[in-house]
Amino acid sequence: MSPGALDGIKVIELGESVSAPYCAKLFADFGADVIKVETGPAGDSARTWGPFPDDQPHPEKSGLFHFLNTNKRSVQLDLESSSERAAFLDLIRSADVLIENMAPAWKRERELDWPQLKKINPELVMISITPFGQTGPYADWKGYDLNAYHLTGASDRYCGRPGQMPLEHGTFAADFFGAVSAAAWGLAATLGRENVGGGQQVDVSCAEAIAASFVGGQNIGGFAQDGAFDKRTGIGMPLAAPASIVPCKDGHVWMLALESGQWNGLRKVMGDPEWMRLEMFQDMFARGENADLIYSMINEWCAEHGKMEIMDRCQAAGCPVTAVFTVAEAAEHPHLRERGYIVELEHEALGRFRTLGAPFKL
Repeated sequence: MSPGALDGIKVIELGESVSAPYCAKLFADFGADVIKVETGPAGDSARTWGPFPDDQPHPEKSGLFHFLNTNKRSVQLDLESSSERAAFLDLIRSADVLIENMAPAWKRERELDWPQLKKINPELVMISITPFGQTGPYADWKGYDLNAYHLTGASDRYCGRPGQMPLEHGTFAADFFGAVSAAAWGLAATLGRENVGGGQQVDVSCAEAIAASFVGGQNIGGFAQDGAFDKRTGIGMPLAAPASIVPCKDGHVWMLALESGQWNGLRKVMGDPEWMRLEMFQDMFARGENADLIYSMINEWCAEHGKMEIMDRCQAAGCPVTAVFTVAEAAEHPHLRERGYIVELEHEALGRFRTLGAPFKL
């Protein structure tokens, strides 16, 4: 196997669940030597989370665990034991990077926090990923992915219908956003050690990673400036149309035709109906004011066509419409398979199975 871009970088992973393992996976998949340290008799808690074949839980058969831990070596250490904690510190002495998601208080109690570890290895980059960061009044609060997510205001702003209960965005969204942020700036700290005179701690708050991405400048920044903020709108865009999920013959499509060229492309696909040429529909904001009428007409047409047909015909006409895939459809789709994103692996307990590869190419 040819060397990866991160060949020669030694990484120790200490953590469980999603954030630290996924961050370390991004290093491992591009050539870094990652040693995963599992603590406690049961190991990483992700071993107990599915999906499992035939819905039968097994610590060696979790699809999530295997996705998060490709290309790693592993060791199990009891860090409550002085001898095994010493073994862990031996790993730290020769490491370039430590990726961890343990609570700040947990690390301090065991003298595994940054002030202690930098004495052992001044060149170490310690990437710390937690729900609320290493400092501040919530630093030692108990929390998981959804605690970080809901704390940001993202669910209240984006997910669910107006006036109804907020919804969660999706499983582990905050953990994955935090992990990707940590990998980017952890790598920057690793490559920049000569510039700053050694290693440093990279403090990543999953809540802040989500806030920057989902709430961001148009909400928190706008509110700080003039007290204004966007409100939850439900599915689609409130000011322009069409831009929403639309039902069709065999499922749903994401229908988007805001620019004039896109609208004209959709008009041709739909058979050039006379109503689409009316002056009141030639501007996307004017269409937004007449959204109910537009969607009623588009829904009627879509009900007679399948989602793949609608997507293919609209894309050919320059209109950015996509089918809403099921997980099974996405897993079998030739585009993802041809790009090598769906990969097949062999495991002694699972046999041959499919999982996801890296989300970018080098």
